[in-house]
Amino acid sequence: MTDRDLTELTAVDLLDGYRSGAFGPVEATRAALRRAEEIQPELNAFVRVTAEDALEQAAESEERWRRGEPCGLLDGVPVTVKDILLLRGHPTLKGSLTIDPEGRRWDEDAPSVARLREHGAVFLGKTTTPEFGWKGVTDSPLSGITRNPHDPARTAGGSSGGAAAAVARGAGPLALGTDGGGSVRIPAAFCGIFALKPTYGRVPLYPASAFGTLAHVGPMTRDAKDAALLMDVIGRPDSRDWSALGPAPGSFTEGLAGGVRGLRVAYSPSLGGQVAVQPAVASAVRRAVERLAALGAYVEETDPDFSEPVEAFHTLWFSGAARVVQHLTRYQRELLDPGLREICGTGARYSALDYLAAVDVRMDLGRRMGRFHDTYDLLVTPTLPITAFEAGTEVPKGSGHRRWTGWTPFTYPFNMTQQPAASVPVGTDADGLPVGLQLVAARHQDPLVLRAAHALYEAGVATGVRPGGS
Repeated sequence: MTDRDLTELTAVDLLDGYRSGAFGPVEATRAALRRAEEIQPELNAFVRVTAEDALEQAAESEERWRRGEPCGLLDGVPVTVKDILLLRGHPTLKGSLTIDPEGRRWDEDAPSVARLREHGAVFLGKTTTPEFGWKGVTDSPLSGITRNPHDPARTAGGSSGGAAAAVARGAGPLALGTDGGGSVRIPAAFCGIFALKPTYGRVPLYPASAFGTLAHVGPMTRDAKDAALLMDVIGRPDSRDWSALGPAPGSFTEGLAGGVRGLRVAYSPSLGGQVAVQPAVASAVRRAVERLAALGAYVEETDPDFSEPVEAFHTLWFSGAARVVQHLTRYQRELLDPGLREICGTGARYSALDYLAAVDVRMDLGRRMGRFHDTYDLLVTPTLPITAFEAGTEVPKGSGHRRWTGWTPFTYPFNMTQQPAASVPVGTDADGLPVGLQLVAARHQDPLVLRAAHALYEAGVATGVRPGGS
């Protein structure tokens, strides 16, 4: 097979090829590494590519497949890791000049990375992030600007923008990202891939995030089937995370069957008129919702019962950012992204009572969504009200927004409520830029989100949006 053939395959396709002997992990890994090298000058998706390690891991995997003894569910599948998560033997720089690149090379993996290693995955490298993952686009003082695979003049979104760009352009079918306010769903929508923010605690996290229980780890993939497979690997307990959930009740992959017939779906096109949505986005999402109805779901256009909780989110998020940099010297603070330095200053001025008031808002929001899901199995919204805007800016020019939360009103509330939420690619605008649809379910109903997303892929509504040259 050609490099292009191999880099367009899903993880499930690769495993089928390994099983049949049509090709092996070394061939697939070489193709993914060549693609990473090709896209890096244009998109800047990687902080580092670990080619030597990857080829060694692929060779070990190929020998296991030759013996008919694969060591796990992802043996030989290339994967990337966002440079917020620990990868054993390498520094984790988090997009920051304040971390010494020649300093500590971690001697342990993050829990999700450890599960991937146990299952034989091949690590291609670390992907870019804004500094400490603080915003919804991916640029940082350390690595510069990460660009959109559909139009490099546009942003890839963030904070897992490097991961999304890599998956979209074939540098590995699987990626690990982190999501604090939409940070896997935002770049998935902008780059035309699938991403899931699981229920908080379903994928363990260590070291703990300074952003607390807003921070999730999730899969970024070509489709929902790959995401379910990845969740079967990473969605397992780890003793290092005291807030991790117990074992999942069953296989996420086996839970994909069943479709959407009979599901009660609430469709909220604008959160009750609170959000101005671009017409092309609104049209693409509505068409997909109509298809859900045609597939047998009971769809009702209605809205969840909450007003925008952005001030409470800012209190929680900015306080977390202030905690991240609390240990830095005055000189190191001068090296920070100016926007991050600004929100850290704001966060440091909040009182404990301010923080607890924000927690009260969060708990009320969670209660409202819990009651909402007594009636509806799924909530459907656009992932974002816009398509990708110019690279190198936190907000679209002329939008009037001050911070990234101004243009992400559909995503960050569900980090506050800890619910599972996915972004599914459902079309493009007139410029060929992807549009994402968001699926949200009650806490612990991750299999339902994956099942509905898989139904959209099976029906051809969600097919992934391939950028030119991929």
